[in-house]
Amino acid sequence: MRADAQRNRSAILGAALACFEDEGINAPTDGIAARAGVGNATLYRNFPTRDDLLAAVVEDSVDELLTESVTIAEREPVAALREWMFQVTWRLRIWQDLPTCIARTKDDDGNPVQPVSERLTARTAEFLRAAGSDVPASAVFELLTATSWAVDRFGDDEDRARSRVELATAGVTAA
Repeated sequence: MRADAQRNRSAILGAALACFEDEGINAPTDGIAARAGVGNATLYRNFPTRDDLLAAVVEDSVDELLTESVTIAEREPVAALREWMFQVTWRLRIWQDLPTCIARTKDDDGNPVQPVSERLTARTAEFLRAAGSDVPASAVFELLTATSWAVDRFGDDEDRARSRVELATAGVTAA
């Protein structure tokens, strides 16, 4: 990729992250392009759809979470599962309407957001197996997605969010 094209792509991703954090995932693409200092054509050449752009931005957060999951997995298995479920919920709540987008794309095989969900679901399955839980990972991921919506909408701080996740997932870790 040419240096100027890489700069544009990086600027778009940075602007999208800022706009998504400020305005939610439905922030106008015109505003994202303007904040990045590029035209709409440049934005759409790099990211043909909003979901392409969203997936690229979310991917960085998911990569970071998956890297952190290695340290989380060093805990006692049930404690590790509980912490993983909290971390997934906490990360998904960052951008308004991201849980809705994830739910909408769940069964849309061609949607670029779906691989993000699949990666998180797969890692959730690993934590569930280690903890000896037979609850399906897909059901847990859906529960965490829904809980992240509540954490966002109720404006939970980290302590309140942790309590909400513990309550919502109590049956997942019950012996």
